[in-house]
Amino acid sequence: MTQVVVLPHGELCPEGAVIEVEPGTSICQALLENDILIEHACEMSCACTTCHVIVREGYESLEPAEEEEEDLLDKAWGLEPHSRLSCQAEVADTPLVVEIPRYSINMAKEGHGKK
Repeated sequence: MTQVVVLPHGELCPEGAVIEVEPGTSICQALLENDILIEHACEMSCACTTCHVIVREGYESLEPAEEEEEDLLDKAWGLEPHSRLSCQAEVADTPLVVEIPRYSINMAKEGHGKK
């Protein structure tokens, strides 16, 4: 099992979390299995950007993103150099630290989080 640290997110994981994940599991699936209800509007088919995460530590251990994922990431809210679609990034043997961005493109369109 591989340790994945999820940094605090105001709505989805206010306290943050440390979860144990079987290598080969997508980050999205691991989050969902641990009651961290990350958005995944396309049902993890690599057709949207709602499951976008930023891998703060351990990024190098992930397989490189495919071209389709790279193209979609260009549309993600808050894109950073270590951004991935969590439905496509599979956990390996190296521990990860993952941040779920404050907003997704769906939340921005629907007006969530505006203060």
